Amino acid sequence: MIDNALLKAQLGRTLRQTHLKALGPPYRGKVRDVYTIDGLLVLITTDRISAFDHVLRQTIPFKGQVLNQLAAYFFRHTADVVPNHVVAVPDPNVTVARRCRPIPVEFVVRGYLAGHAWRLYQSGLRQLCGKRLPEGLVQNERLPQPILTPTTKASEGHDEDISREEILARGWLDAETFDQLEQLALKLFQRGTEMAARRGLILVDTKYEFGVDEEGTLRLIDEVHTPDSSRYFYAEEYEERLRKGLPQRQLSKEFVREWLMAQGFMGKPGQVLPDLPDEVRLEIAQRYILLYEELTGETFVPDLHPDPEARIEENLKQLEGLQLSW
Repeated sequence: MIDNALLKAQLGRTLRQTHLKALGPPYRGKVRDVYTIDGLLVLITTDRISAFDHVLRQTIPFKGQVLNQLAAYFFRHTADVVPNHVVAVPDPNVTVARRCRPIPVEFVVRGYLAGHAWRLYQSGLRQLCGKRLPEGLVQNERLPQPILTPTTKASEGHDEDISREEILARGWLDAETFDQLEQLALKLFQRGTEMAARRGLILVDTKYEFGVDEEGTLRLIDEVHTPDSSRYFYAEEYEERLRKGLPQRQLSKEFVREWLMAQGFMGKPGQVLPDLPDEVRLEIAQRYILLYEELTGETFVPDLHPDPEARIEENLKQLEGLQLSW
């Protein structure tokens, strides 16, 4: 873990957004600034944080470094399951990737009844994205087998659950491609489950995004098995907590959502997005760093450059094959 004094010093040096003029104007997603050049994407993971499809006004120290390096770690360890888009990781916050045409569906795999799925189940629903859920399940219980529960990819607002039948009916994918991607998502989930188990963790649920490159190859894109896209429980305590009906200890972004809900915010119309106090920002930063170390077994070593954008520019200049006019 990192000393809190070091984290406090970083509060004023976070990377909220970038303005790399040599790369042209970026597309700004919830947490990434994306530049396109020479058939490549320069993906810069900032320190922005989102929840309930809203980007919070405050940033989290080192969050971008943690997420980018965690994604790189899992891309390396899943490359034998499915090709991915990574070309290089020239900076703690940066991934250079092949440009792909995104598949317009997020492939969410759930192994346990938690989060969104539990909230729907608790409301009485027993069908999720066309999958029938058994009666009598309790919160955080393991499902009979992992299930795919796709969602739409909304550019604004909330993603929506969608079934295989609806995806085919809308013409977004043909049956063969959908079934191929479903099998890849389940294989990736199995790999993530095995990797988590070696670290004493349970991969509860996660989402995968796919794209097609210029040669027509299906590739895993965006990120994989990071806390922004995944939920993890601690395996050692899981059974006892489940038996006693206690909340599971978890490594995920759920604690951010829980804090927001405690302030009365769930992203619904009319609700006011609260500001994150500095002490909460520091706690979130420590939790992200803990997750990195718990998942990888490696010590997180932050880059303390006082101007992360200048560091990014310098590191990109050193990258061979990227023709830029700085």
